[in-house]
Amino acid sequence: MFELFGADRRRAAHGGTRPLLVSTIVHLTVVAVFIIVPLMYVSSDLPPVPDMLAFVVPVAPPPPPPPPAPPAAKSAKPSVIKSQPSTRVQAAPVDAPTTIQDEEAPIEAATDDGAPGGVEGGVPGGVVGGIVGGLLTTTLPPPPPPPPPPAPPVERAPVRIGGELTAPALLERVEPDYPPLAVRAQVKGVVILEAVVARDGSIEDVRVLRSIPLLDSAAVAAVRKWRYSPLLLNGKPERFVLTVTVSFSLAT
Repeated sequence: MFELFGADRRRAAHGGTRPLLVSTIVHLTVVAVFIIVPLMYVSSDLPPVPDMLAFVVPVAPPPPPPPPAPPAAKSAKPSVIKSQPSTRVQAAPVDAPTTIQDEEAPIEAATDDGAPGGVEGGVPGGVVGGIVGGLLTTTLPPPPPPPPPPAPPVERAPVRIGGELTAPALLERVEPDYPPLAVRAQVKGVVILEAVVARDGSIEDVRVLRSIPLLDSAAVAAVRKWRYSPLLLNGKPERFVLTVTVSFSLAT
């Protein structure tokens, strides 16, 4: 009886190991499939890796060295006269005089031969107690510019006769000469002119306002010989303008 129980246990033990091994292999296979297959898809979707291209750039030659700088000019330094130590033997002190001298030692007149700004340390023969840097020369300011010339007087326009301003008296009137061509053509009428009278009463300019071609020249020539008395405004003679008429008529 015990042998039967022992045999059954051994059979049961051998019969249960094989299915467990098969189950383990199946599980491992399934796990491997789930891991490897996604990796294959992921690697297929990756973009292709571009090839690396290397460019070799030639090195530029070094620039030439800069030219040497010109030697700096040495600034001329003013010569400084060093005072030499005195080698004379010091004499015994002498009592000061009791009388005060009022006269001062004459000082030599300054000359204009000194250097501008003075010389540091002084020069031999200079005056003791001089001014450091030399004497300052005072320059007078330039004279003011002359005043501009006065503006020329503005010529006043002639005064026009009319209204309350009446024309001065006509001192001399010259009748016009009738042109022969106008006589043969039986031309007659009135020529209206504008005359500019100068300050002395003479006719300065004549302009035709109403024209008759055959009579204009004779009318202008006659009016230029007229003469008026001067026009006084505030006691001063002034030019004036007035309108004159010259009539031409044929004798019947």
